Amino acid sequence: VQLQASGGGLVRTGGSLRLSCAASGNILRIDDMGWYYQAPGKQREWVASITDGSRTNYADSVKGRFTISRGDDKNTWYLQMNSLKPEDTAVYYCHAKGLLYSVHDSLVASGEDYWGKGTLVTVSS
Repeated sequence: VQLQASGGGLVRTGGSLRLSCAASGNILRIDDMGWYYQAPGKQREWVASITDGSRTNYADSVKGRFTISRGDDKNTWYLQMNSLKPEDTAVYYCHAKGLLYSVHDSLVASGEDYWGKGTLVTVSS
């Protein structure tokens, strides 16, 4: 199982970006998908998450500006970021937990945390 994040870049204050995360592997279900960010010199922090039942949650700092959603294939999720601020500058990581996947004709229910490589978002003032 691998997660691949994309969509970061440089944007001005007030601008928008859309991050994508694609999970690869013979994945049958993902219970929780989300995004974290890590600003320079700071610890990684949770940004938003969405469950298999499409219930969403957001950090207070991004409520009303960011929207997390899932793709039709259920193994892709997105983070639409609007009204970006310089303090949103960070490396963004996608995260998944509670996977059910198949390997060699066996089903595996994993409680591990899966992380994608980060994608850098830079918001200029």
